[in-house]
Formats: sequence, C-alpha cells, structure tokens
Amino acid sequence: MSSPQTANLVTAEAVSVSFGVKPVLSGVSLGVSAGDRIGVVGRNGGGKSTLVKLLAGQSLPLSGRVARARGLQTDLLGQQDDLDPGSTVRTVVLGDDAEHVWASDPQAREVVQTLLAGLDLDAGIAPLSGGERRRTALARLLVRDQDLLILDEPTNHLDIDVISWLAGHLARRFATARGRGLVVVTHDRWFLDAVCDRTWEVHDATVSAYDGGYAAYVLARAERDRQAATGQAKRTQLIRKELAWLRRGPPARTSKPQFRIDAANALIDAEPEPRDSLALSRLASIRLGKKVLELEDVTVHRGGRNLLDGVTARFGPGDRIGILGPNGAGKTTLLALLSGELEPHTGRVERGSTVAVGQLTQGPGALDLRRTPLQTVEDIGRVAVSGGGELGGGQLLERFGFVGDRLVTPIQDLSGGERRRLQVLRVLLDQPNVLLLDEPTNDLDIDTLTVLEDFLDGWPGTLF
Repeated sequence: MSSPQTANLVTAEAVSVSFGVKPVLSGVSLGVSAGDRIGVVGRNGGGKSTLVKLLAGQSLPLSGRVARARGLQTDLLGQQDDLDPGSTVRTVVLGDDAEHVWASDPQAREVVQTLLAGLDLDAGIAPLSGGERRRTALARLLVRDQDLLILDEPTNHLDIDVISWLAGHLARRFATARGRGLVVVTHDRWFLDAVCDRTWEVHDATVSAYDGGYAAYVLARAERDRQAATGQAKRTQLIRKELAWLRRGPPARTSKPQFRIDAANALIDAEPEPRDSLALSRLASIRLGKKVLELEDVTVHRGGRNLLDGVTARFGPGDRIGILGPNGAGKTTLLALLSGELEPHTGRVERGSTVAVGQLTQGPGALDLRRTPLQTVEDIGRVAVSGGGELGGGQLLERFGFVGDRLVTPIQDLSGGERRRLQVLRVLLDQPNVLLLDEPTNDLDIDTLTVLEDFLDGWPGTLF
C-alpha cells in the first residue's frame, strides 16, 4: 500500500490486534510513505483509531511488527485531548518561547493568529469551550514540524471557518513537504476530499487502499460493491447517498472533476431504490402546540463579556434551525438556555406546555459505562415507525450499527464513535418533540451519518 518510489516513514507488517475475542485488525500490511496524504474511513469501532495509534507508536500489535524510519518524529492528535487544565493556552502551545521567537516563524505565526484568534493566550485551559480546546490542541501540533502527523477526527468541535482554513493549511503544508506524511481520520467528506490524495477503508479487520481522495473512493467502492453483489437486488443505502453527494455541484470548500460527477450519475441511475429504509416520522409521540420556545430580551454573560445580549426569538412547531458561529461565541450556551439547563441573567425563556426536549450534548452524556447497548435501550419497549410497524430496542440498535457482540459489549469498551452513536439513539428513543443537537456528527462514521440523516429527514418535531 505504499509507493515503490519512496521510502516508508512507517511500515506495518502482518499486524493483528484483538479486543477480547473480537479481531480488530487481522494480518494487515501497509505503509505510509514520504509525501502521502492519507484519509482513513470506516465504521465506528472498526479499528481506525487502533490503526493510527499503532502507526504513532502509542500501542503495540498482538502479532506482526511496525517499523519506523530512524529518528522519525511523529505527532498524534487523539479524539480526546490531554491538555493540562491548570495550564494556560500560551504554555500549552508555545512553551517558554518568547513572542519574538514564534512571531518570526511564518508557519507558527499563521497557526497562532488563525487557530487562537479571539483567545487570550494567558487564559486558563479549564474554562475553554470544546471548540477552543480543540483549536488549542491542534495549534500545539501545527506550530512545530514533524515527519509524520496523524490527526484523529481533527474537525470535531471546530467551526466552519476554522475547518476551511485547516483543510487549506494541511493541503499546502504537505503538498510541498516531500519528506513528510499525513494521516487523517475524519467523518467530514469535504475535508477528506480537500486534503487527502489516498484513502484507506478499515473494514472487516482489514484495510483496503484506494488512490485519490474521498470522491474517488466513493466511486471505487460503489463499483466494488456492484461487482460483489451481481445478481442481487439489494443495494446499500450508503453508496446511493454517497453517490448522490458526489454528483451534486462542487461546494465552496472543494471541487469535483466533471468525469467523477458523470460517473456518479451513471452509477446512481443504475441503483435501485434502497429497500427497508427507516423513517421515524411517528417518533415524536406528543404533538407540539403553536407555542414551542420563546426568548424574550435574553442576556447571558460569561467572563466579563455578553454571549447573548437582549436576544428575542420565537420558534414554532416543525422549525429546523441551524446554529452557526465561531468557537466560544455561545452556541452551546444558547442550547442550554432552550433546554432549561441554564437560566438567563436577564430576560425570560418560555416553553410550550406540550414541549418534550431531547438534548444531545458535546460531552459523554448520562450513559452508564458498565451497561451494554442492549441494556441501555431495553427499557424503551417498542417504538412506532412510519408505515404502521414497530421496532424494538434491539432492532433499532442494529439500524445504528450495533450487531453481534457489540450489542452486549460494555459501553466502557466501545469506541468513541460507538458511544456517540448510542447517545444519539438514546436521545431519539425518549421520543422528544424538540431536539437540541450539539455537534451531533462528532465521532460518527459516514455510514452512521447517513442513518442519522434519514432519521432526521422524516422527523416531524422542532430541531436545533
């Protein structure tokens, strides 16, 4: 899986890893060469984070070997940061460097001025928002050079402007860095296509390699699945939706060659409609009245500044509201106001008498880590779905990718993405009629994102 013209920075040979009796990687051989920009995709719990930890030298395989070039400098951004809550932004990112030292380095200066814009360098780590922490953790790595940079879900918690900057920065930085390599695990299709020129799909305890970014991978995987399913009527809904994404016009953040769009049109036209699709149009069990949520002259301040200042807004049944803004601007604060978790300093928040709020937070939520996914939903009973049918908790878990031994695996042993998946499902199963979703796509694999999109497309309540 490495280029024969260039030396590998890191090479895995016949690597196997198991968690309990479940093989996560089985006899995997691959390499990262100088100049590679590799995107890693696959289902939550499929082994993506395990793979990158092996490449970074942070874990060892059960069998096989991982060899690294002599003197290789590697940095890994994990899904969870290890920032010292008692430290400051300046110390974490710049250490003891005087300002004239980092300010004279164009790369370090760009990183600090962009990722840390709006942050007080002498501010403590503890009170930072999730997005501010993520920006700080990224800045700590990007102000310095390394031979191999590995980023596990780098776009989590970041606002749109920072994601766009990061994609451009990485593409430029590693396109000209012949002696260095980049590996990125992310669910962000646009980010993958803008940054990466190769794609690894982790599936069934193995790794399949594809040339090109995410758009090229979608086409190659669709053709592979077509050949594997010759004569069968059933087609995966994922591939149909990803092909539909591919054939849409290019968004601002990336571009798609016309030949790939034409190929997507041809493939999707040959795809039959997916069967057995799930639309939870009856999931909101209590109908909303005309009054849902109202904010009247609401002000909230934090740390000497107003996050919300005299805000008045009214939201009705069926409204679908996207909340945008830079990290630390108050998006999570607004959701906390709407849920009743936070009271305004001035003004009032009113909720309709039939409102039942379901809230997905950025944090781990109220999951009991000792229980299994099946135990977590077993008290739900059966849920009515469109078409007059019903599904039990176990069936809904399967729709969210929990099958086989993952149904009875303790939550503490699940991957970050699997836990996030379970959080989303648990919120939906409470049958709210108002959904407050704070960064719902964080840690979710692309397969699960398509399921969540389907759920929300047919959901009749008010959505933030």
